[in-house]
Amino acid sequence: MTGATGSTPTPVVARVPVLNAANALTALRLMLVPVFAASVAVSGMTRPGWQVTACVIFAVASVTDLVDGWIARRFSLVTAVGKVADPIADKALTGAALLLLSWYDRLPWWVTLLILARELGITALRFWVIRRGVIAASRGGKVKTALQIIAITWYLWPMPVALAVVGPWIMAAAVVVTVATGFDYVAQALRLRRTRG
Repeated sequence: MTGATGSTPTPVVARVPVLNAANALTALRLMLVPVFAASVAVSGMTRPGWQVTACVIFAVASVTDLVDGWIARRFSLVTAVGKVADPIADKALTGAALLLLSWYDRLPWWVTLLILARELGITALRFWVIRRGVIAASRGGKVKTALQIIAITWYLWPMPVALAVVGPWIMAAAVVVTVATGFDYVAQALRLRRTRG
């Protein structure tokens, strides 16, 4: 036999460009945060027209969170930048909304602080175990996000009194699910640390 050696060709891994549709939507969400905050400030939560504007901006920004994730998975556009920027954009949008609602006495401060503490804590937890594995968003986590978005939207919109009373009930459900899923994520992180050293 001649000296030719059979070598397995190295698979070519396609590099995902940082500038892609999914990351562009994430960037848009980040840019909408100050626009949203300014709209709430101008409204003073007393001017219906500006309240509607702020609510629509918040809703559009929230929808980009769903769309950018779908695009990233569907078209294999997941990047390291996106993995970091996406949760930052989410927390910035939700955090700004909660802080403003509390500032204008629409939402008790303890609710805002509890939700923000949970969100920041779970984000830190994800980075703590990132070398051992990824804590994927659970079904409960998705329900939590949906409830928070619905509750915040309800508070922002200039609802008639008969409907405004529903807002606190939606937020109460969001708080319960937020806390419950927080404990679940902590348990997942501890299992990852134990099983993967």
